[in-house]
Amino acid sequence: MQRPLFSIFFLLFLGNVSLQAQKYSNEFLAIGVGARAHGMSGAQTALVDDITATYWNPAGLAQIEAPFQIGAMHAEWFVGVSQYDYLAFGKSLNKEHHSYLGISLIRLGIDNIPYTINLVNADGTINYDNLSSFSAADYAVMGSYARRLRNPALSVGGSVKVVRRVIGTIGNSWGFGADLGMQYRKGNWMLGVQARDITTTFNAWSFNLTENEKEVFGRTGNEIPVSNTEITRPRVILGAAWRKKIGDKYTLLPAIDLEMTTDGQRNVLVSSKSVNIDPRVGLEADYDHFVQLRAGLGNFQRVKDDFDPTKEKISLQPNFGVGLSLGRFQIDYALTDIGNVSQVLYSHIFSLRINLKERSQQ
Repeated sequence: MQRPLFSIFFLLFLGNVSLQAQKYSNEFLAIGVGARAHGMSGAQTALVDDITATYWNPAGLAQIEAPFQIGAMHAEWFVGVSQYDYLAFGKSLNKEHHSYLGISLIRLGIDNIPYTINLVNADGTINYDNLSSFSAADYAVMGSYARRLRNPALSVGGSVKVVRRVIGTIGNSWGFGADLGMQYRKGNWMLGVQARDITTTFNAWSFNLTENEKEVFGRTGNEIPVSNTEITRPRVILGAAWRKKIGDKYTLLPAIDLEMTTDGQRNVLVSSKSVNIDPRVGLEADYDHFVQLRAGLGNFQRVKDDFDPTKEKISLQPNFGVGLSLGRFQIDYALTDIGNVSQVLYSHIFSLRINLKERSQQ
């Protein structure tokens, strides 16, 4: 029963997002990619230096030294009902200017959702031959480019993205947008900024319901969706990180991100009708470039006190992770939540990164 019930909830959630809550449009793109990032609660804007920069800050691609780099991530939520995957490939274009090209794919979906609208015949009998299934999935394809400027401490980058969202045969949408990013590295300090959805990403929804489906929607009190355009408004993320070497083999890397939105009041640490600020704090401890331990705090929210509803308290989400560097391979793991403060829904996230050389160098 858990899968059908959650599937119905997820379907209604997608419909409501497309029709009403544009403030939370394309929220699957707010989850983040890479177990390293999840272990640090997403504090990546200033320090990201691998293929996951296509998501966190495209300027970070300019820090990649490998001629080719491949990255992948997999996560599951709600006992495997929801699948979240990321796959990316990057290639160096100009070693002198440290220019880099990246292409990535993100998918969040629920598959094999039972479609029971035709299960009951007109005479009240049940015909299991009419039982079918469908998928509700969100896709994003991003093309990213970055390079260092004449000042080698400064790098800039940008991404263009195509968003595809599908709810079985009921509805689908196409969307387009762009991100810009910049990083500055001097000594042990790293600073970064990303302007996400700077073009105001939109999704053009199209719904195609049969007469039977419209009738069922009406009888069950559900609003019949109509074709519309959904808007994702811009947001800015500021980041800072500091690398501290301890002895010959130990390195500490604390980082902080401040995500700012202006699309209405949100339940974040700094909340107002004009500007909202959502902080993310992370720490990575590295031993001899071999093993990394990570921790992070994020998802700060104000919630009512269980014992005194007139008072509020600050809730937060702790994350943990570990990484292992094995030559060209980087394996990362994170224990994280999807952001639910009322229930513990922690999941395991795994990611892999591979550095490849030019064929002539192998």
